[in-house]
Amino acid sequence: MFRFLLIALALAGCNSIYVKPGTLDTTKTFYADRGGYTMRRSIKQQMEARGYNVVVGIAKSATHLNDGAEGIEIDSAGVPNDARYIVKVNERREMFNPFWCPLNGFWWWNFNVSIADQKTGQELMTWRGRGCSHSSLRKLNKILEQMEIK
Repeated sequence: MFRFLLIALALAGCNSIYVKPGTLDTTKTFYADRGGYTMRRSIKQQMEARGYNVVVGIAKSATHLNDGAEGIEIDSAGVPNDARYIVKVNERREMFNPFWCPLNGFWWWNFNVSIADQKTGQELMTWRGRGCSHSSLRKLNKILEQMEIK
């Protein structure tokens, strides 16, 4: 019984979410970083499926000299001027978890997500979470529903 209670308490603390409801204008442009593991890609796909205009910016590269005077090529992307919101996703490599997530996407994610308004400088949402892929995407949809201006 004690083990079950301990597991239930551990799972209850898997997500910490701060949201400002009614603050997202879904007609505006959202900027998101390129690449990433499956959480970052899935967030971009989920937002596009909801009708958001999600862009990754225009690629730039620059050569920087290190101490040995060798050139190091660094790729980056410019945030478009019309991007109203920035979506930042930091994530660890996903783990295949057939024991815990067999009916919920099989993949275990550990991540931090932030949405900031470029016009006001406010952070509209922060989410520190862990969970199975499908349940995390369902939670994302509920969060976005709360944030959208009706």
